[in-house]
Amino acid sequence: MQTLLLNPSDVRENAQMPDVIRAVEEAFGAYQRGDTQMPAKSYIDLPRYNGDFRSMPAYMDAGDWDAAGIKWVNVHTDNVEQYDLPTVLGTMVYSDPRNAFPLGLMDGTTLTRLRTGAAAAVATDHLAIEDATSLGIVGAGVQSYTQLEGIACVRDIEEVVVADVREEAVAAFVERYEDEYDVRGGSIEEAAACDVLSTVTPVEEPIVPRGALGERTHVNAMGADAPGKHEHGDETLLDAKLVIDDYEQCTHSGEINVPWGEGLLGDDDLYGELGEIVTGEKPGREPGDGVTLFDSTGLAIQDVATAHVVYEHADDNDNGYPFELVDTRVR
Repeated sequence: MQTLLLNPSDVRENAQMPDVIRAVEEAFGAYQRGDTQMPAKSYIDLPRYNGDFRSMPAYMDAGDWDAAGIKWVNVHTDNVEQYDLPTVLGTMVYSDPRNAFPLGLMDGTTLTRLRTGAAAAVATDHLAIEDATSLGIVGAGVQSYTQLEGIACVRDIEEVVVADVREEAVAAFVERYEDEYDVRGGSIEEAAACDVLSTVTPVEEPIVPRGALGERTHVNAMGADAPGKHEHGDETLLDAKLVIDDYEQCTHSGEINVPWGEGLLGDDDLYGELGEIVTGEKPGREPGDGVTLFDSTGLAIQDVATAHVVYEHADDNDNGYPFELVDTRVR
């Protein structure tokens, strides 16, 4: 038996966004049904290097298929400036649950971007207004691209407003999509007024004013993934129909972690987890809803689900580079 080595191009080629969205939605459903094992994300903090490592293992049983894996990922905020490397790097080990054989070793950086866009798409599909046509994005980094690609799979997006303090990042985003959408750079307030808003920044002080949001805007708060991060003010979190991906992770390191730790936000302020909506245990958007907000920390089951899509398609298409990682002669 051989292990498939899958580089960024292989991951992208074999993970078409509609397939990833379906797999990630199945992951949320399996999680809600109790058909997953997902130990808490563990951190190695490296203040000396202004970064950290995170390990994210998971197993999920989706019914027709099951999968296991672990992602080793980091956030090093100085990488771009000092090393010409992405802020987030990742490696995914995808294993056969039957015998633990490592089926695939793949680029976890591209995989993370894809599954993050897919998670926003699942939330948007259940929580945004049906006729949403405009998307605002705050933060024009690499995650912004899959936000648009994912959300455009579930809503007929026509207009896109992207806001970022880095003019060159906005220009690059606009250039990439100007032939497909009515896309332009704008202020945070202009982005927040759209039907759907995705925020993908690492800030620790809220940057999106409550008054800038549209009356029925759906917000995907994707940026907070560590304690202290906080993109949206307390007023927004208290006003919104608030949906989280995981209670433990969100209260520890999600968008709600700061007001939660200060006692300003509690259990009664949470509508529920996305898995409850996916399985039909709770309704998504309802006629009287105003602002809705999805707090996404990113779950290891999303990585495993996406890795499953990548590996199965790559195996079928003879993509990737087979190599002997394990000496199967040893018993």
